[in-house]
Amino acid sequence: MIEWQDDAIVLSARPHGETAAVVTLLARDQGRHAGLVQGGQSRSRAAWLQPGQQVAANWRARLADQLGNYALEPTVPYPAGVLDDALALCGLASACAVAEMTLPEREAHPAVYEGMIALMDTLQTSIWPYAYVRWELGLLREVGYGIDLSCCAVTGVTDGLTHVSPRTGRAVCAEAAEPYKDKLLELPGFLCGQNALSTEAVLQGLRLTGHFLEQTVFAIHHQPLPAARGRLMARLFEAAQQTALAD
Repeated sequence: MIEWQDDAIVLSARPHGETAAVVTLLARDQGRHAGLVQGGQSRSRAAWLQPGQQVAANWRARLADQLGNYALEPTVPYPAGVLDDALALCGLASACAVAEMTLPEREAHPAVYEGMIALMDTLQTSIWPYAYVRWELGLLREVGYGIDLSCCAVTGVTDGLTHVSPRTGRAVCAEAAEPYKDKLLELPGFLCGQNALSTEAVLQGLRLTGHFLEQTVFAIHHQPLPAARGRLMARLFEAAQQTALAD
């Protein structure tokens, strides 16, 4: 019998048979890992087997390559304020979907786990969208597709970075970017230490990370970005439009 225990975050839960559910977790030391939860479709368990729920997980299987069975206990509950915030819930659902579709199965990525915990800790604050963009940047770096924002790829300067090459993932300063602006990705100032916070800046950040997620991780598997991420982008775009109209 093979067994492990770990702290984990629920990424998804899907019905299996009449009463069970296949639950995919992001575990601190075990990585993305699926298992069967007996009775996972019951009303009491389904209520907390939701994306983003933190759990204490115990997994058992006879052989290492089997699906195995989970015994799960909820630990940290959803913050009450997030349940009433549709946009924050969209952000949480998006992070869980992106992690599930990006991370290799059963490969430890504790930095991604810790980053998601940190992101969830911000969900009741106004800074969570910026934390979300930084989390996706960290996820890309963790799976081998880091974006280099240290200096301009053309001049070597470290200040005034405004764009990123969609091909190399390296930053470009305003002067070097000028002749090619229509071919480059915009780099929001908050990723370069500037206090330039706005919904449009978040959208710029999501377009940046989304490009590299789509062209690297998801292209390999011939899959689009998760629908949950698309819903987050749509809600943020609506918010930006409303802000523009109000101004």
